[in-house]
Amino acid sequence: MGSSALIAVAAVTVLAALLTGCRGPADGPLGDARPTPGRSAGHGAPFLAVGACSSFGATSSTEVPCTGERAAARVVARHEGTVAGGPPCPPTTDFVLRISAQRPRHDTGDEDGDGAVPQGYACMRNLEAPHPGDPGGGGGPRTIPGDCLYDSGRGQVRETACDGSGRRAPRYRITEATTTRRACPASTVLYVQLGGGRPVGCARRAR
Repeated sequence: MGSSALIAVAAVTVLAALLTGCRGPADGPLGDARPTPGRSAGHGAPFLAVGACSSFGATSSTEVPCTGERAAARVVARHEGTVAGGPPCPPTTDFVLRISAQRPRHDTGDEDGDGAVPQGYACMRNLEAPHPGDPGGGGGPRTIPGDCLYDSGRGQVRETACDGSGRRAPRYRITEATTTRRACPASTVLYVQLGGGRPVGCARRAR
């Protein structure tokens, strides 16, 4: 996953120093989407609702028909509010679109027909490969079991593709998520803070 995944604590004999921080669900690839007149959802329909599709733009994305040539990604989850304060996206989300609030207008559709679209974010999954949010894909907004990491200096690590196709070779791989460090296997050399119900990622040397 492309953004930083900062390690929570270094473990056992392989790493002696403490590494602090982690990447939470608010971090990771982000884009922007703004409600525009004539979008495919139609009057009164939610903007970028679950199952809707977006295009890829140079600076922002718009909602488009999923069967159209411009469709590039599908909404797999949709939440109001900010990414930092809201629920995390599904584990294999490829990227997140931040949705700007839209004040009432009479020429656009909206959440309930009053012309307003609240601030929110959409969790997106590419319609076609590659899927950087998949385990080991080297990208996406969340760090999950199967992802690989490399040392980025100053006691931090970042994600990279497990197949070696990234700019940096993988050094660690998260094998599983647990509730406590004690539940990690003996082969663990690094504890990674993941958040959620199983907040501890158990990482070992990549092979």
